[in-house]
Amino acid sequence: MIQLEEYDARIIGGAAELFRIYGIKAVTMDMIANHLGISKRTIYERFNDKDALLYAVIDSMIDKQREKLEELLLTSPNVIAAVFSMIRIGRDHVALSNPLMELDLRKYHSAVLSRLTEKCENPNYEGAAKILRKGIEQGLFRSDINIDIISRTFAALGNLSGDQNVFSPERFPKQELMNNIMIPYMRGISTTEGIKIIDEMQQDL
Repeated sequence: MIQLEEYDARIIGGAAELFRIYGIKAVTMDMIANHLGISKRTIYERFNDKDALLYAVIDSMIDKQREKLEELLLTSPNVIAAVFSMIRIGRDHVALSNPLMELDLRKYHSAVLSRLTEKCENPNYEGAAKILRKGIEQGLFRSDINIDIISRTFAALGNLSGDQNVFSPERFPKQELMNNIMIPYMRGISTTEGIKIIDEMQQDL
């Protein structure tokens, strides 16, 4: 059983690398097989089709994101420092990824998005809610905020800032979007102490 899980992880990792570089539509099962040095038939024995493999790739990415968030919440001096670390990680990931990956996912693989939604309404809601609760405990976020609403708003703002139809990368650099969308919203839900930390950490973004 462990061997099969490790084998699946190898296929998922190889596919994720190619999707990140070339986008989803451009990557074929033959390309993945050649990249991994295995037969296409071997991949199909583990994953019925490209959608099944893509689902596994994104599910794995979500799990890694959750693990990283848990690690940062445990090791960072405060929750806002953890958030800024996640921002940097996300920014670096986007810089290394082909923007076609997200576009292809929404345009050609909506069934995968539907399956992910069925499994978890939105993983971003869950992570944001955990961050908000911890921030309230630490006295950095206001105790009167509605966590359910704010967690969804953060996810919506993230989707908005990533919408190239609204904010073309040529005209709106990621740093400017962060400084004008996410940071002001974070300041709005923060206590005086939280705002002080945000202002200090924003300079290092």
